[in-house]
Amino acid sequence: MADNEKILLIDDDVELTSLIKQFLVMNGYEVEVEHHGEKAVLSILKYKPDLIVLDLMLPGVDGLTICRLVRGDFTGPIIMLTALNDDIDEVTGLEVGADDYLCKPIKPRVLLAHIRAQLRRQTNLAKLNQQDIKTVNSGELIIDSRKRIVSYHEKEIALTSAEFDLLWVLALNAGNIISREQLHLEIFRLEFDGFDRSIDLRISRLRKKLGDDPKEPHIIKTIRNKGYLLSN
Repeated sequence: MADNEKILLIDDDVELTSLIKQFLVMNGYEVEVEHHGEKAVLSILKYKPDLIVLDLMLPGVDGLTICRLVRGDFTGPIIMLTALNDDIDEVTGLEVGADDYLCKPIKPRVLLAHIRAQLRRQTNLAKLNQQDIKTVNSGELIIDSRKRIVSYHEKEIALTSAEFDLLWVLALNAGNIISREQLHLEIFRLEFDGFDRSIDLRISRLRKKLGDDPKEPHIIKTIRNKGYLLSN
């Protein structure tokens, strides 16, 4: 684990955040807590955490709104927590930029495992890098892995950490089909369970940001029953 990795907990449950903070500090993290939704965005911009744990239901401003508002400035991982066991909330959370989604009650050790998985994702992907800059799609799409910058038709595209990581794996395999199972394993270091829609949702967000027609995509193509292919 890198030194001084900073976690921001945004949750109105004082007892829960106190417990989680204590546990995370014991495991070597620097932790700050915000209990109010209306103060959350300012706290994120001020504290500049490496990762955010964000509750869905907050007083003032809800977690989905916070995630949507902050995604233009914060590109690190966001783990969303909710007491609601509702697939619609999960899909919505991922669509607005959350990287992971956990239902309460959550055990501190389980949360810690997810935090570690998200924070080491960049390190794991860095080991895959054969070069710092990858140019694909007839040279129009340029991906700089060191600076984590993406440009398309000379225009910089703002991506979340998870979106960038997915695009980079696709770029490293440009011109070749890569399955959902492979993508899931490369990015999350976890086996694909067949029901997880996070890869598909991130592909959808990438296409939208790149202006790729979802009905007839020419940048990120869906190969039926096989996976995805990034045009070379």
